[in-house]
Amino acid sequence: MDLSNLKPAKGSVKKRKRIARGIGSGKGRTATRGHNGQKSRSGYSRRFGFEGGQMPIHRRLPKFGFRNINRIEYKAINIDTLDTLAKDKSIKVIDVQTLKDAGFIQKNDLVKILGNGELNAKIEVKAHAFSKSAVEAIEKAGGKVEKIQN
Repeated sequence: MDLSNLKPAKGSVKKRKRIARGIGSGKGRTATRGHNGQKSRSGYSRRFGFEGGQMPIHRRLPKFGFRNINRIEYKAINIDTLDTLAKDKSIKVIDVQTLKDAGFIQKNDLVKILGNGELNAKIEVKAHAFSKSAVEAIEKAGGKVEKIQN
């Protein structure tokens, strides 16, 4: 065995299909496109969702619902989360950057503090929005609430 008689494994290399090269090739005449119709024409490309002229499903089904373009979406953080964060890292001021560093929110998230759970730590909280119950719980624990602009 030497380099002069190396061959690829049997069946691993296929010959290219040479279409439209005469009737004798077996792939002449219609060039493997079948007979007449849209798909046999040159330049044919079917648009997304096309169903052969039948009314496509995205036009058959009714539209419904409403999406408010002015909606402001907040990332909700409960006060029990703030309590554990304040205890674990012994923090007195919790702001957006602190929550980002702790991995609770991402770069451009707006934060709303909700009042679920208990708060025992005396902390100052700076966020974009607060629920009434969260404000009450933070002030009851001796903390301060500061609303920051979006």
